[in-house]
Amino acid sequence: MPPFDDWNIIDEEEEQELQDAAFFEGKRDVILFCIDCSESMHELRDDPNYEDVKTSHLLTALEAAMQIQKKKVIVGPNDSVGIVLFNTTRSSETKNHATEIKKNSFVYQPITIISAPAIQELIQLLDAAREDPDLLKSTFPPLKGKKMPMGDVFTSCNWVLRDGAPKTASKRVFLITDDDNPHPGSKQLVTSARTTLLDLTQSGVQIEPFFIATPEKPFEPSKFYSSVLLPNVLNDEDEDTGVLPESISITRIDDLLSQMRFHEVPKRAMFSIPFQLADGFVISIKGYGLVTEQRKGTYKYFVDLGDRMEVANSRTVYVDEDQQAEVDKTEMLYGMALGGATVEDVSDDEGEGVDTVCRAVPSGKRPFYTADEIKSFRTLDLEPGIKLLGFKDRTELAFEDNVKHSVFIYPDELKYSGSKRTFAALLKKMIEKKKIGLVLALTRRNAAPVFCAMLPQAESGEEGGWNEPAGFHIIPLPFADDIRAAPLDQAFRAPDELKDAARIWIDKLCVKDGAYPPDSYPNPALAYHNAQLQASAFREEFDPEAFEDLTRPKYDGIHKRAGNLMKEWKRVLLTDESANIVPVTTGSKRKADVSVDEAEIRSKHEVGALAKLRVDQLKDFLKSKSQPVSGKKAELIERVGDWLDAH
Repeated sequence: MPPFDDWNIIDEEEEQELQDAAFFEGKRDVILFCIDCSESMHELRDDPNYEDVKTSHLLTALEAAMQIQKKKVIVGPNDSVGIVLFNTTRSSETKNHATEIKKNSFVYQPITIISAPAIQELIQLLDAAREDPDLLKSTFPPLKGKKMPMGDVFTSCNWVLRDGAPKTASKRVFLITDDDNPHPGSKQLVTSARTTLLDLTQSGVQIEPFFIATPEKPFEPSKFYSSVLLPNVLNDEDEDTGVLPESISITRIDDLLSQMRFHEVPKRAMFSIPFQLADGFVISIKGYGLVTEQRKGTYKYFVDLGDRMEVANSRTVYVDEDQQAEVDKTEMLYGMALGGATVEDVSDDEGEGVDTVCRAVPSGKRPFYTADEIKSFRTLDLEPGIKLLGFKDRTELAFEDNVKHSVFIYPDELKYSGSKRTFAALLKKMIEKKKIGLVLALTRRNAAPVFCAMLPQAESGEEGGWNEPAGFHIIPLPFADDIRAAPLDQAFRAPDELKDAARIWIDKLCVKDGAYPPDSYPNPALAYHNAQLQASAFREEFDPEAFEDLTRPKYDGIHKRAGNLMKEWKRVLLTDESANIVPVTTGSKRKADVSVDEAEIRSKHEVGALAKLRVDQLKDFLKSKSQPVSGKKAELIERVGDWLDAH
């Protein structure tokens, strides 16, 4: 039997709350790099990182693909990556790939699970290309005089993903090119490319474009890609406005890798459930977690077989200690401790008996429940979904109501036609009237229903793409038990002179808006851990001194800009009396644990040593057995002995 303390836990692997990290780890990610090999991509330029070394846009794109794969060795070992090159005369038959491919495209790396040998092969190609700048041009000869139709490019990507990607995985294509107008003056090719791309996206594939711009040749999406790439808007009537997707990235070639790292993590939906606006009025929505803690990858157990290491498959086994036999999980029950005595008949004010439909539990016994009953207790027999209960003024949502991470919801047109339009209409009216929604949300089958506030968010745009999409934030509201009043202690206040001295050097060190992108500063503990694993996977030597902690403050620059001002502030601080007062606090002692278990008390009873127990220990034991606790110590000892003899 499971421990009684865990009676309310069904299974650790089952879905629990909104922030379920196991859900993300279990879903695979597939990235297909689709890289242009035209003559402009092969054009040699000076390498910004190495002296007297030539590079090209194609070399940088392949290097970015290699770096993303090296990162996924650690953070996503079950993910898959592939590389397709287009606008090249090299044929795919030379590598004996079974995947069908359109002419003038080449599958350099078919979609397979991340593996160190495949990455090392790409590393060797890049190292050789740095020594011989013309190697890539001879290995992947560019197509001259014409360009491969983009419709055929998207078709090739569709075929490669169809043959290599798991059906349940999130599939994305990283399109890398520096040509902003591959088919000038051809409306037929534009229509064909848009139609083929629509087929690709309807099969569950997302396109993440990376357009390379240079000072000599800026990239203008309006020439071709604004007409091909699908917009990301809520209102159907706005779909022909030529707005590029949210993931659009126009970047310098030096920033290609950093831009890819921003888009490397897929936008996976945490749940896809119905949204009930009224009886018989339902749309479909998807929920996304905007804040998720990044952790170390889950480890595995290995068995040393001498010549090789094999992964050990682990499983949980439940054993009956009395019979020493394995117990089927479906036959297990869940129990809890029973406090008071069982009341068989509950009477009302008139003295008439009230029949109950509950199971009768004998006095002193513990109630047991099946897994389905425990699940029913938790979910209240509700199916996953969000139900709109009503509306409130936006001013009634207090800051302290946000006790957990919110979830962002967006319409899902695939399950219920018209969800997008209905969702947009509700969002528009709630923003106009400055209202919030009150909903009852159950996002997982094994989660508990919770009341939430539905906060509308309008779409806001910035130069270079959308900053915040339109949708609703689902904010779990606290119950009365979740809020306690904090004790208010009056602290010492700094004088104005001390505040002014501190404000001067703080203003000197403040960064400007947009000067601190959080995505550029990874967790140093995770980065150090992953760097060691990466070196081990590729059999490289790890140099701890070479590791760079990007979060480490630049002390030299800090002292140069505000060193004298900080010294002046410290001088003022030392002369201030309130800063040197140490408040005296009274210590609080923790009450010692005086509880003893039944086995120890029974053993003392058998040898006649119950008198050695303290009064509080005797009372705790009697209270746990629903026995009276009044009287002197001798009476308590006699009462304990009588109970032990009777049981």
